[in-house]
Amino acid sequence: MATRTSCRAALAALLIGSGSTASARVFDGGLPVGWECRGGCGTATADGAIELAPSGGSRYGWVSNAAGEVGVLLPGVGVPANSADGSTLRSHAFDAEAGQVLAFSFNYVSTDGSDFTDYAWARLLNADGSPAAVLVTARTSPGGDAVPGFDMPAAQATIMPPFAGIGGGPLAWSPLGGDSGNCYAQPCGQTGWIDATYTIGTAGQYRLEFGVANWADRSADSGLAFDALRLDGVPLAPIPEPAGSGMLVAGMLVLAFRRRMRRGR
Repeated sequence: MATRTSCRAALAALLIGSGSTASARVFDGGLPVGWECRGGCGTATADGAIELAPSGGSRYGWVSNAAGEVGVLLPGVGVPANSADGSTLRSHAFDAEAGQVLAFSFNYVSTDGSDFTDYAWARLLNADGSPAAVLVTARTSPGGDAVPGFDMPAAQATIMPPFAGIGGGPLAWSPLGGDSGNCYAQPCGQTGWIDATYTIGTAGQYRLEFGVANWADRSADSGLAFDALRLDGVPLAPIPEPAGSGMLVAGMLVLAFRRRMRRGR
């Protein structure tokens, strides 16, 4: 019986053979099966001022606190916890081996400046939801820098460019809801697309989490767009069923059908 590793290797070979851009098209069909949203999440084509990711597909994923829920925050931000609402989107569980490189692109969008600075993040979680690593953070600062996020936990992914400011706002972007096109306080706008990579340290089963939180109030919303999610160049795939399980089910159905035919004679 094939192992999960051999199944993943076969999937990688199939995707690489079917086209070099296959690894970037995670959201082209909408949110993948098994992804879990809390608050406001979705996918979008090029929308308003937010273009497609250069290395992505025809749609990208997003989270926005325009439809956020109370209590969503990144642990370690604010003492006491000071988040009015937020949204998260978690991927299905996936297998990863030590040394594999997890990569994605992200773009932080905010209508709120440095007075009530909303923030966003990406985390690697263990399959049970416990934290494994903070990958990237985004939050405006009085000086205009936004990535890495101002006064947030240290992020462990390598990003390019290594620092990014936010600007160009106010800008239109549908996931911001009624705040699309507004700017409560400068700096506002977008960071533009940023590439992130992270080397898996320990083999295991993981999930990706993308999140955004509204700091102190429930107005002047922010969001995070993301795309081009891949593991060693292959799109994140859910943990495969053991090889042969489908054949086993089919065989059982055939046997049951034969028994019914015999009884009917």
